[in-house]
Amino acid sequence: MGRMTASAGRVLVVEDEKDLAAMVGSYLQRAGYAVDLAFTGPDGVEAARSAEPDVVVLDLGLPGLDGIEVCRQLRTFTDCYVLMLTARTDEIDKIVGLSVGADDYITKPFSPRELVARVQVVLRRPRRPVVSGDDAQPPRVFGDLKVDLDGRQVRVAGHPVELTRTEFDILALLASSPKVAFSRRRILDEVWDPGWVGDEHVVDVHMAHLRRKLGDDPAEAAYITTVRGVGYRMVTS
Repeated sequence: MGRMTASAGRVLVVEDEKDLAAMVGSYLQRAGYAVDLAFTGPDGVEAARSAEPDVVVLDLGLPGLDGIEVCRQLRTFTDCYVLMLTARTDEIDKIVGLSVGADDYITKPFSPRELVARVQVVLRRPRRPVVSGDDAQPPRVFGDLKVDLDGRQVRVAGHPVELTRTEFDILALLASSPKVAFSRRRILDEVWDPGWVGDEHVVDVHMAHLRRKLGDDPAEAAYITTVRGVGYRMVTS
């Protein structure tokens, strides 16, 4: 493991190709970030616990533990953003990565400048604090679904539902304007950033996992409905 010190935020790069890790780390450091490097899955988990990064750049193919298992373990103790790197073109790898809590992915080969731009994009996403008193918003209720926007908590029929940060942000966006049909592009602009570039269908993958966790069958659509040719909105009746 290694460390490069800067101040704009902390990024952990978990990549077994040491030269690539060092190059990515150098670009990130020049962009103003403090950077930690790890070269195996177990070292990546350990580094995430000790360094408490804002973003983890995580390779899918790692020795010791693969990126999927590392991401699964990260989600047991941190809600940092996870940007997954994969040399594989099989769509299932990307879907599995997102399903265990990754926020985005980049397929190798990639431009280090593009990776830095993706890191900058996720760190521009607001971290909404819990508020109270006159500023507090009442929970939004849709049948058995209760969304506490300020507390960032979700319950279905009284039972808590654990969502990733991205899943909650998508749900909060829809719940905040329940009569609006949001396009994929607008969801990306609002939840990711207007500067985000990539496959818009990443929204569909996150949406599928969000619905599964809510127990919402897309065929019946108790909470979220697909608006054909547009995107998604909440079910309000």
